[in-house]
Amino acid sequence: MKYMLLIYENESASSQRSEAENDRVLKEYFAFSAELRQRGFNRGGDELGPTWTATTLRERDGALSITDGPFAETKEQLGGYFILECADLNEAIEVAKLCPAARYGSLELRPIIEHE
Repeated sequence: MKYMLLIYENESASSQRSEAENDRVLKEYFAFSAELRQRGFNRGGDELGPTWTATTLRERDGALSITDGPFAETKEQLGGYFILECADLNEAIEVAKLCPAARYGSLELRPIIEHE
């Protein structure tokens, strides 16, 4: 079964890290990605641009509004994702626990509903 592993972190806190700390965190993500590939769990994933690069679209009563930035103000922002192929939720949780973001932010696992 496929699961989306959504990675949330406080952008303002992460932007205050030193360059050396950012390099260390990035290396942790590269190692996590490599382990996912090696163990056959990785089905895709990427880092997302910061929230200030987002564009939000809403249609209400036939009128489309387009605004800069994310839809909601939150303490943690969606920063990236992985698509995991796991036997079940328990295995997905075991894999997700290895993600560096578990120490810096929060992780959300959701089953992917595939339509033919």
